[in-house]
Amino acid sequence: MRPVVLAVSLGALTTALFVAALFVGYAAIPLPAAIAALTGSGEPLYQMVMQDIRLPRALLAALVGAALGLSGAAMQGYLRNPLAEPGLIGVSGAAAFGAVVSLQTGFAAAFALALPLAALAAAAVAVALILWLAGPRGGSLTLILAGIAISALAGALTSLALNLSPNPYAAAEIVFWMMGSVADRSMAHVTLAAPVIVAGALALLTLGRGLDALTLGEDAAEALGVRLPLLRLQLLGGVAAAVGAATAVTGAVGFVGLVVPHLLRPLTGAQPSRLLWASALGGAAMVLAADLAVRLILPDRDLKLGVVMAIVGAPLFLHLIYRTRRELG
Repeated sequence: MRPVVLAVSLGALTTALFVAALFVGYAAIPLPAAIAALTGSGEPLYQMVMQDIRLPRALLAALVGAALGLSGAAMQGYLRNPLAEPGLIGVSGAAAFGAVVSLQTGFAAAFALALPLAALAAAAVAVALILWLAGPRGGSLTLILAGIAISALAGALTSLALNLSPNPYAAAEIVFWMMGSVADRSMAHVTLAAPVIVAGALALLTLGRGLDALTLGEDAAEALGVRLPLLRLQLLGGVAAAVGAATAVTGAVGFVGLVVPHLLRPLTGAQPSRLLWASALGGAAMVLAADLAVRLILPDRDLKLGVVMAIVGAPLFLHLIYRTRRELG
């Protein structure tokens, strides 16, 4: 598909879903009143619903989806492995562990943004450990092994924190947070996460030339002038910022970084540089659609976004594996 057509199509889809996320909700608000409330006029109750509940929820869904989709495309391009995803390097697991520790110790109740800040700090520590384990010139295999080790360690420590929970209510709070959700978030969460996600996304979007060269192999990429250590550092920094900030404010939301690049790869000619921005738009559209499903399927129950993504993403991924096997054989 031509890049302009793809960009317009994905942009229109994302915009339509974002508008739907603003105007679809548990409380029915007439469209003129909802538009007026967004601009700061009309009924105070409508203003509160639109500005303090629906707007931050829609913004976070779009931001988190874009961060996960873009990070997944960058990881798959760098590792040249279609099964790669942001969780492979342990950043999301470490961010979840930081959030769990803040809940377990009561630090999350100290101030409004204590939990996401703890998750961001844990994600930064995870990246530092990965860089130390992989070494300054380690290859893709070393990076994957270091990521698996950090991810396993974060998972084990999270299980330990759950095991040591002082009461069932604390454990339930941790488990529900880990399921992932954009509900009950405020503009303060958007203000905290948005600059970090945007900085990470900008770092990842500049990797297109290097990732295109890597399709020819590491030796060929270096011959073309790509500095692989710098490329890897930029990739890790970008993924850590984007995914760490996303996980910090929403919890763990899986399958977006894995499935979205797969769906869009045939439309981009399997060119990594084109897949980056397309996956960002596609990820935003997918998470916005999933959050709409959360509101419409069981509006009176607290259905979690991460659960819906897993239910939708796992069968879709199995279908992609089956299709790939048919194409290969």
